[in-house]
Amino acid sequence: MRQIVLDTETTGLEVSLGHRIVEIGCVELINRRVTGKHWHYYLNPEREIDGGAFEVHGISNDFVANKPRFAELAEEFLAYIDGAQLIIHNAPFDVGFIDQELARLDPPAGGVETRCDILDTLVLARQKHPGQKNNLDALCKRYEIDNGHRSLHGALLDARILADVYLAMTGGQTSLGLDAGQGETASDRTTEAVPIEPGAPLPVWRLDEAALAADREYAAFLAEQHDDPAWK
Repeated sequence: MRQIVLDTETTGLEVSLGHRIVEIGCVELINRRVTGKHWHYYLNPEREIDGGAFEVHGISNDFVANKPRFAELAEEFLAYIDGAQLIIHNAPFDVGFIDQELARLDPPAGGVETRCDILDTLVLARQKHPGQKNNLDALCKRYEIDNGHRSLHGALLDARILADVYLAMTGGQTSLGLDAGQGETASDRTTEAVPIEPGAPLPVWRLDEAALAADREYAAFLAEQHDDPAWK
């Protein structure tokens, strides 16, 4: 089964006011395992980013000024998600923005739900934990998923976290996966870790080039937002 965990960042909260997408992040799962085939872009929204939105995600007008427009990437994006089940937290928000972008194309493209089944993890969380907070931070705390590096919202970062939350909510915490096969990462595993014999060498998991490129771009973006980032 192919699933895409998806998140967006936008210029503002109201799609009805013409707000647009500034970032899309997608993480691919096949048979409940992260494949490493992410899809991630910052976008030029062709309008100003609201101050309130900037406070949430830290993406500035200057940063996205030279980024591609959605129309330039629409065909690639649709090919990536086509036929998959989309996993989204508060799906009406993200789907509404994506559908607006698809409607702006020439010719307009059909909405997301004509191409994909959609699973809303906010609805799922409310069913499992009625009367409790069910935002992403609350779910990370509930399922003991580390999100300490999430000082600002980011589409790819939040999609990665949501993938862990979804796997935990639906039948298995992600683990270190020390018995994983070649090419798998720690986040690929949903089974219990196997103890390592004393003195045995620890496995080293290598990121693929797509993940490294996404991390480099996000680090460059954060460096632009802070005068003296700690990692320098």
